[in-house]
Amino acid sequence: MNMVLKKLFLIKIPFINFPRRIKQFMLVNEYILLDKKGQLPIEFLLVVGFSVLVLMPMALSLSNAGELNQAMSAARAGALQGATSDSLAIYPEDTFRAYQREHQRLLNPSGVKIVKITYLNQGFNQSYQKTKIQLKIYASAPSVPDKTDRNCLGDRINFQARKKITESFNTENLTNSMYNPAFSQKYMFTTANVQWQ
Repeated sequence: MNMVLKKLFLIKIPFINFPRRIKQFMLVNEYILLDKKGQLPIEFLLVVGFSVLVLMPMALSLSNAGELNQAMSAARAGALQGATSDSLAIYPEDTFRAYQREHQRLLNPSGVKIVKITYLNQGFNQSYQKTKIQLKIYASAPSVPDKTDRNCLGDRINFQARKKITESFNTENLTNSMYNPAFSQKYMFTTANVQWQ
């Protein structure tokens, strides 16, 4: 098959009616086909080398960004789940009993909405050997004006956000029963108090 290709490319085409650029292209093309030394042009080597130098760090940063995006998506899902359980007044049995004694208002539905979730990179944590990320969840609950009641609602939202992160990365065995802190492969996540608006 190589012989067939060589014969096709080695056909001499008369340059009578071709413009000058086409003649030059055909001469360069013929030179490349007849070059048997196996040398690549230096420009090609520079482009390939530069591409490797640029693409490797970019791929590493994209993988880190992907892990952080996965954690933020999990936190968002958990916060929404916590807000829904707060809004519908659906709690575990022990929490329900505690609210019966101290927070009667929370036994009724209260329209809790998640406004936004932000994060703050707090640098590398030496004790866990991971980068520490603090999540801050902003929520609103106009029907719950009492600060202590809002703190209870916020605790439930933060708990569910940390729990979802832990479940998303299958790191339940690395944390405590409150999922504080929550872990991924490269990050550890904590939550600040919910900011009420």
